[in-house]
Amino acid sequence: MVDYFERAKYFRTKKRLGQNFLINPDVISDIIEFADIKEDDVVLEIGPGVGFVTEQLVKHAKKVIAVELDEEAIKELQKLECDNLEIIHNDILKTNLADLTGEKIKVVANIPYYITSPIIAHLLGEIDDLENANRNKIVDIILMVQEEVARRIVATEKSPAKQYGLLSILSQFWADCSILRLVGKKSFYPAPKVNSALVSLKVRREPLLKLGDYKHFRKTIKAAFSQRRKTLKNCLTGAGFDRDKVSKVIQELGLDENIRGEKLSIAQLGEISEKLNRSEE
Repeated sequence: MVDYFERAKYFRTKKRLGQNFLINPDVISDIIEFADIKEDDVVLEIGPGVGFVTEQLVKHAKKVIAVELDEEAIKELQKLECDNLEIIHNDILKTNLADLTGEKIKVVANIPYYITSPIIAHLLGEIDDLENANRNKIVDIILMVQEEVARRIVATEKSPAKQYGLLSILSQFWADCSILRLVGKKSFYPAPKVNSALVSLKVRREPLLKLGDYKHFRKTIKAAFSQRRKTLKNCLTGAGFDRDKVSKVIQELGLDENIRGEKLSIAQLGEISEKLNRSEE
């Protein structure tokens, strides 16, 4: 059995980069299994660190492209000396996936938790970004995130109010999302203060909803979740929507006048956006 802990503790982790290396061999094995990597697959690994997952990925994939920001971690990755490993020293948020390969890719990522939302937006594109070049390259994404963030990614209007929000809608608009397994703190070195979870985002070729105006929908949901303690009507009005039109649309849809944004499904929010948009024309 590989002793990842012994190997990890010799590397000086950097708090500013949010480095927590995965050292649990069972979890690493599960990542490989969930990613379902075939011998002709190209895998993009984001934040490979010192390469504990990388050294397993290269055994299964045709090619692994590892994007890492930390120079010292790159030196460790280079020790793997694999023909099918390409190491790229860059910030993933500044990396266009089309520049990496001409082929479709599977993404595997154990990322710093403080940039989870920006990375998901970078990979999937915003709600109104219908032809996002990064998303068009990706087949699916296996992501290690904070458990609380995983709950937010898969949340619906029926989930606890704090979980369902803009990240839920962004993720689900462009991907089928599910939690694959929970991962405890001791699976990492150094151990983080929070539990983690492995999530799957299977990328959609078409958006979740067919809408007449996606920019308007983005504006609507941003307003709907802007102040959680306020009603949907007050949130939309506060964001510049006409109060009477908002009231009329809520009434037309048979909704409670005092309903809040987090109690509406993505489809209902889409309907509200479309009706408001038509009333503005």
